[in-house]
Amino acid sequence: MRNAPFGSNGPEVGVIGLGCMGMTFAYDVGNRDDEKSVGVIRQALDLGVTLIDTADMYGPYTNEEVVGAALDGPYRERAFLATKVGMVPGAVGSDGARDGSPEHVRRSIDDSLRRLRTDHLDLYQLHRVDPAVPIEETWGALAETVRAGKVRLIGLSEVSVEEIERARAVHPVASVQSELSLWTRDALAEVLPYTEEHGIAFLPYSPLGRGFLTGNITSLDELPEDDFRRRLPRFQRDALQANLELVGKVRAIAERIGATPAQVALAWVLAQGRYVFPIPGTKTPRYLVDNAGAAAVELSAADLAELDALPAAEGGRYH
Repeated sequence: MRNAPFGSNGPEVGVIGLGCMGMTFAYDVGNRDDEKSVGVIRQALDLGVTLIDTADMYGPYTNEEVVGAALDGPYRERAFLATKVGMVPGAVGSDGARDGSPEHVRRSIDDSLRRLRTDHLDLYQLHRVDPAVPIEETWGALAETVRAGKVRLIGLSEVSVEEIERARAVHPVASVQSELSLWTRDALAEVLPYTEEHGIAFLPYSPLGRGFLTGNITSLDELPEDDFRRRLPRFQRDALQANLELVGKVRAIAERIGATPAQVALAWVLAQGRYVFPIPGTKTPRYLVDNAGAAAVELSAADLAELDALPAAEGGRYH
């Protein structure tokens, strides 16, 4: 795994990270296997994947517990550990319920540290901005965790440039996490150029289009009954068939250069900036190895141009 600086002032981090959400939440929950997930996280570290991303909302709470078990003891110092705060259980709708109150942040940090079995986080992120609370107040509470020695860096998730600027006026923003992949490119318009200009790390989540860009999903019927992708517009029958054409073009490039579709999709994401750290999620060892291998895949200018020209995905991100 090659490393890169986590923003202009951050530590060296493996350029491919690991998103842990699907280990206990949203995807195929009926086949949850905590012991296997612990093994995958530790295997990731052995492959040079250092950025391990979770959130208190995932589960809820169970995801942090699994990550904490995996990083217990000597494994912790090998990881760049990131979690999130600001979304709460009992949510309705795709974005969920939000709580950006300073009181919630102050309570949540200690709970996350306990579940993660550590005395500090490398990155603490605001999961979503709470429209009922000025971002300056929420961000000020996250900054308190840095001053208290509980957190090294703080970041944002799914925010606008204006929100980043408002937060930066209170305390430095180390990172921004947003969805980015070959079928979700919204961040390329404003947010990613802004983070590049200001030396802020950018963490693309769902860089494989929630697994679709791997080419392993060809029908809605292949998804488990409890898998939330069954409700997403892009996975509905007509949209899915249209989107398979996009995957076919990714596969053609992969075959041409001797890589897998997942590696091509991740290499395209990596090529979007100096401080881009995709966090594909998996709980399967062979997919983990495949994803990590994307760090060594080099796309030519012609490859990138061909991928840039791919049509937009059919269907919205959420209902």
